[in-house]
Amino acid sequence: MAEALRRTPLYPLHQGARFTPFGEWEMPLHYSSILQEHQAVRQRVGMFDISHMGKFLLRDPRAIAALQERVPTDLSRLQPGQAKYTVLLNEGGGIVDDVIFYIGDGEVRCIGNAATTAKDWAWFQKYLPAGIDFIDESTTQVLIALQGPAATATLTPLCDRSLGEIKAYRHAQVNLLGQPAWIARTGYTGEDGWEILATPELGQQLWQTLLAAGVTPCGLGARDTLRLEAAMLLYGQDMDEQTTPLEAGLDWLIDWQKPDFVGRAALLVQKEQGIERQLVGLELVGKGIARHGYPIYAGTQAVGEVTSGTLSPTLGKAIALGYVFPEFAHTGRELEVQVRDRRVPAVVVPRPFYRRPR
Repeated sequence: MAEALRRTPLYPLHQGARFTPFGEWEMPLHYSSILQEHQAVRQRVGMFDISHMGKFLLRDPRAIAALQERVPTDLSRLQPGQAKYTVLLNEGGGIVDDVIFYIGDGEVRCIGNAATTAKDWAWFQKYLPAGIDFIDESTTQVLIALQGPAATATLTPLCDRSLGEIKAYRHAQVNLLGQPAWIARTGYTGEDGWEILATPELGQQLWQTLLAAGVTPCGLGARDTLRLEAAMLLYGQDMDEQTTPLEAGLDWLIDWQKPDFVGRAALLVQKEQGIERQLVGLELVGKGIARHGYPIYAGTQAVGEVTSGTLSPTLGKAIALGYVFPEFAHTGRELEVQVRDRRVPAVVVPRPFYRRPR
């Protein structure tokens, strides 16, 4: 008998939502429609229940130094209140997860993917020095993403401080609705916005307050179309433990000057020998939508495979991410995607597909 899907503390508040299994979780796919929710985030403000994501707290002054020695990204210059996107790697240079580290005073918070929570926990246990106290908050805290051009204006009246002074990839402790909460100016939509960590009780109160203020609740469907327009990778689909940062276009995360980190030796070999596949952005110039697993062709030769694809609501074009042989990865390269029983012309384009107005 299959185990019952897990539900977040906000589940009772998702009235009218259509649900879908997502890993071990029962999550809202959409409330109204994916298109309406997508447009709400691009044009105004929307909110997402992302309480299913992995949430860890490393409470030890040694945590940042320990992570600095084990992840490929340089964390040494980060100050309390700053955040950094990076990856956890295995010994072969494969991506165990992509995470954000939020640096605090004597502690580090880590937010990772829902499906990799157990793997992340095992990684910390394996590689962090004995004695470092790390806490799994994945099931004890609510996480809400408030995203869109009006996100800051919407959240500010509910807080005890001006949010304009908190820049992108910064975080802070605040009083929210008169209660302690943690907020970060990060997100997964390509828009300005906030991620809010709170107790289940405060999280439910915040969700209801935002709903009453006219904020659009959004599900996983819009989250996927939004992140794809911004060319943000989805773990387990666009990358996994068989994918290295060099292949996934995440080589900018690697500080080669660091003497060592998990996976460095394997990545150095790959850097010297060259990669065998490379992630690209594709725009379909014929009628059709690329989906995960669709083959990519150059003439009669199969040269890769689509990992994510959709019809972009913002751009009105079919877009996709996929891996191809490096010789076919340059911008402007004309290719074809096998969409069911026909080949649809496509072209390699720069990423991201969408960039929010400044």
